[in-house]
Amino acid sequence: MVNQKRHQQYRAGLLTIAAINCEDLLQFYAQLLGQEPQPYIPNIYGEFQLTGLRLGIFKPKETHLGEFAPIPARTGAMSLCLEVADLEAAINHLTALGYPPTDPIQIAAHGREIYARDPLGNRLILHEPPVLP
Repeated sequence: MVNQKRHQQYRAGLLTIAAINCEDLLQFYAQLLGQEPQPYIPNIYGEFQLTGLRLGIFKPKETHLGEFAPIPARTGAMSLCLEVADLEAAINHLTALGYPPTDPIQIAAHGREIYARDPLGNRLILHEPPVLP
């Protein structure tokens, strides 16, 4: 049985992405999400606030760079899933940023979706929920 009292200490989550050149990734997500990072510390950290998600991008300390070095021919298991109101507009926006979808639109139980990659190769899933009658 889960100890509810112990788990009540967790109140919010923050997804962070390490990037040796965090400014390029911060710029990409600022353009993708249409907002400036807040808080923002140049060349160190930026955070984006979305409903239900805080996305932080940081530059690892010099002593930890090896932990975040890319592994050739391997991508991460993480997928950042973002809900959009208009999938075609999101596709056009991603394409204009230079990161077009990697596959055609897919139909899933939760609506239509596309897959793309951010500048570091992290998988993005943009999905549009179905319109209910």
